[in-house]
Amino acid sequence: MLVHALVREDGTVEADELYTVANTLGMSDQQVRLCVKRLVAEGRFTHEGRGRKARLHATADTTRALAPNADFLRHAFRQDAGLAPWDGVWHLAAFAVPESARTARDALRETLVHLGGAPLQGGLYVCANAWEPYVEEAAHRLGAHSELTLLTTTDLRKGDTREPVELARRLWPLREIADRYHRLGRVARPRLARLTDPAELPPSALLTIAVELAAELTRAMEPDPLLPPQLLPQPWPGTRVRELVARCWAVLHEREADETRPTLFRLYADITREAADRAAR
Repeated sequence: MLVHALVREDGTVEADELYTVANTLGMSDQQVRLCVKRLVAEGRFTHEGRGRKARLHATADTTRALAPNADFLRHAFRQDAGLAPWDGVWHLAAFAVPESARTARDALRETLVHLGGAPLQGGLYVCANAWEPYVEEAAHRLGAHSELTLLTTTDLRKGDTREPVELARRLWPLREIADRYHRLGRVARPRLARLTDPAELPPSALLTIAVELAAELTRAMEPDPLLPPQLLPQPWPGTRVRELVARCWAVLHEREADETRPTLFRLYADITREAADRAAR
């Protein structure tokens, strides 16, 4: 996460910045060296130079994968702004991948959960959002598309439960997800205070704040199924905390004027700006 967060818009990471921010976050130089060695061995980055004068270059595949959750973050902000109301449709995916393809079966199951799905019973998952393009892409990639069945319904029942809000409460760990957003809020509030203070912050401090926010945002967002507001207890902490994080990213983007700023600065600032513009219209 640290290395990815520091990738600049030209696809490079300066080792001096990497070590400085890592040290500020309590990481040792040895941890950084081992991480860089692994990333290079996996083909995610190339490496030139030595020590703090070195430079990493993200490969094409890494550049494309740097912000895989950008679509979901955009959707979350659209929901927060009331621009993506639930239409009452549940989206279901079922699969029956044979034991001989266990690796693909397990990967498809993990992908469905990552996309916000909840298991109803063996091989059957439900989501409140239109996830079909993402599910089909994953199934094609894993060679399991012929074993996949997709369907929708407005009449979902689990046992005697059919009321949508109660179904959501039973199917997804909402308390755990809310706790993650509370944690993100505890990280974001003091960072916003530092960012809005008129005192000058060195580039390394801005980068450190960016990494801390990105890491905690990922921790909160990855297990979040992004249920529509109509299915969530209100007030929902995710809405309030994402607004807080959006303010942090906007200030970070303003204060870091370097043309080679980390990609995350621009990406998150653009997403939050888009959401604010849509809400204003």
